[in-house]
Amino acid sequence: MKKEHIVHFKVMRGTSTERMRGLVYLEENEQPTSRHFEQCLKQCGFEVRLANKEQFIYKPVDPSEDYTIDVLENYGRQNGDLQSDYLARSFMKPNRPI
Repeated sequence: MKKEHIVHFKVMRGTSTERMRGLVYLEENEQPTSRHFEQCLKQCGFEVRLANKEQFIYKPVDPSEDYTIDVLENYGRQNGDLQSDYLARSFMKPNRPI
């Protein structure tokens, strides 16, 4: 059974930094690899190549583009089951002001 894994990353252009996230699907007990991250970034619209495999730093394939992507592994890692959390929230009454 496949599970979702949220990938958090920073896109750095000059002095600006933008935090983004993407999604990869993994088999049960499978850990994400640099290839998973690269596919995720391509699905997000970034044509990149791996520049630093220890820190998961990516650079654009096109040399005319100037940005760096830093994949933030272990960023805000979930400790619970998201599907059961969503199911539990669906049974809760919304808070309405009196």
